[in-house]
Amino acid sequence: MRVLVGVALACLALAGCGSERQDADEPEGEFTLEVVEASFPERQTTAQPAVMRLSVRNTDDRDLPNLTVTVNTEGGGAGDPAGAFAVASADPRLADRSTPVWIVDRGPAGGDTAATNTWALGPMFPGETREVEWRLTAVRPGTYTVSYSVWPGLQGKSRPAGGQRTTGSFDVVISDEPVPARVNSKGEVVRGDGGRD
Repeated sequence: MRVLVGVALACLALAGCGSERQDADEPEGEFTLEVVEASFPERQTTAQPAVMRLSVRNTDDRDLPNLTVTVNTEGGGAGDPAGAFAVASADPRLADRSTPVWIVDRGPAGGDTAATNTWALGPMFPGETREVEWRLTAVRPGTYTVSYSVWPGLQGKSRPAGGQRTTGSFDVVISDEPVPARVNSKGEVVRGDGGRD
């Protein structure tokens, strides 16, 4: 009985520690991929929903190991980036210096990682184009630069080849003016200056 318990505990210890590195299966080398389209509204208002969208194509003749996107935000008079859609406050009294600029209502499905600014979206076959989007709500007025970087792998062993468009940025101004809204004849809140019902 003691032998069986010992074996069971050893198996649990190995499973808990993770006997294999996370990047063990990631191939090493350069892959070609390209951001063929990128969009994010350059003028926004607090409490207004917005979508940041990237269209990424695998231009290589091999499968990409793991499409990975890293996002950083700078500006607003704050310090360094503190996550994908947040900046670091300069106030040393704060326990958590991360100040959200946008709330992520919905990120790319199944792409969450341990990093607060990186999404891993799985392999892509040659010629595949994938739409990657974040549904966001602005919560902090100011002028910001949101930059993105696309990689073929999560751990850095797989790198983008030179000459491809794999990085970019958006300059965004967020105002604190209220979003125009009204209630239509069906009792629904309609945002914006759309036509009457």
